[in-house]
Amino acid sequence: MDFTHVDPSAAAMSEGRLKRIGEHLERSYVEPGKIAGCLTVVLRGDQLAYVHVAGQRDRERELPMTDDTVFRIYSMTKPIVSIALMSLWERGLFSLNDPVHRFIPQWKDLQVREGGSYPDFQIRAPERPMRIRDLLTHQSGLTYDFMQSTEIDRAYRQLNVARPVKGYTLQDMIEQLATLPLEFSPGDRWNYSVATDVVGYLVERISGQSLADYLQSTFFDPLGMCDTSFSPRDDQLQRFASCYTRDGQKRLVLQDDAQSSQYMGRSFYSGGGGLVSTAADYLRFCQMLLGRGALNGQRIISRKTLEFMTANHLPGEADLASVAMAGFTETAHEGVGFGLGFASKIDPVVNGYPATQGSFYWGGMASTLFWVDPVEDLAVVFMTQLIPSSTFNFRGQLEALVYAALD
Repeated sequence: MDFTHVDPSAAAMSEGRLKRIGEHLERSYVEPGKIAGCLTVVLRGDQLAYVHVAGQRDRERELPMTDDTVFRIYSMTKPIVSIALMSLWERGLFSLNDPVHRFIPQWKDLQVREGGSYPDFQIRAPERPMRIRDLLTHQSGLTYDFMQSTEIDRAYRQLNVARPVKGYTLQDMIEQLATLPLEFSPGDRWNYSVATDVVGYLVERISGQSLADYLQSTFFDPLGMCDTSFSPRDDQLQRFASCYTRDGQKRLVLQDDAQSSQYMGRSFYSGGGGLVSTAADYLRFCQMLLGRGALNGQRIISRKTLEFMTANHLPGEADLASVAMAGFTETAHEGVGFGLGFASKIDPVVNGYPATQGSFYWGGMASTLFWVDPVEDLAVVFMTQLIPSSTFNFRGQLEALVYAALD
């Protein structure tokens, strides 16, 4: 997408009010050095309403942020990989209620932790087997190593589960998880986890292709997402952003150098957080979502499947506040439901921010985020590189600023 063709009035948005977005981000975050730089894009209908570029993509080399900067999108990989699996579901190759062990036989006897610590867990049988639906909705009983709240996530850290060290693969992750109990019986709770990495493994098992190859043929080629992959290419390195975190004195420090990044040459195709991309590429993905599963004549997923995926699948139409375990996630819990790979806004008043009921979204560990609002025909992509994403509430602030600009 050409970011020079910006026309707020054609998108029925106020140019003056949209400018507040960049003014706020520069004044509150870039100039004080809280982030190195950022890129914000607002699309309404088929019209670019706003593009704002600020700061640097690489502070150490004094390289400016540009509209073609390549970012680590971390968990913004999840919606892409979830739709990839559902594209196989549309071919009748599995049922959402299939037990996961249909495709991962070594998981047939997964147990639930009752007590103890690794390697001496006390375990019990789950109430029912894990289903594929549980992976897509994060109700599987799996967890993440960085939660740092239970003995199971501690075991993940001890074993380096889903850590992309050299030579590590999805198959290695599956074999490790086969030896560990679950946090809870599948379906009982909601817990952010490596479940979407397992979804990526299922894509490989069911399609017969590597996850990278399946995404390339199913998403990236049809949608023209030429800058999205699991590792930056050599020709992208000059556009690749460095990633930052904050030290104990809240100073911005380098977390992953763009020119010696851990993302180079990865063998672990993380469906939960492994892709790099650009704002333009991810906006194409959002345009496909706004197009009810199609873009420029290329249908990726059916309209009804996408509606099904973005509906709230939590039991009793609950919000996350009532079913989620305590711990990190990419969303507030109040007034938010969860579908098959997407969070969904079910009550804006309870949530406290104005995105329309039925809008859906997710974010990434390095503070990237997106949302799609079908009612307002609106999509927003925000890119920066600051870990963790819980450092600042960019989503809430951007929701307030963007919706204030609607005519």
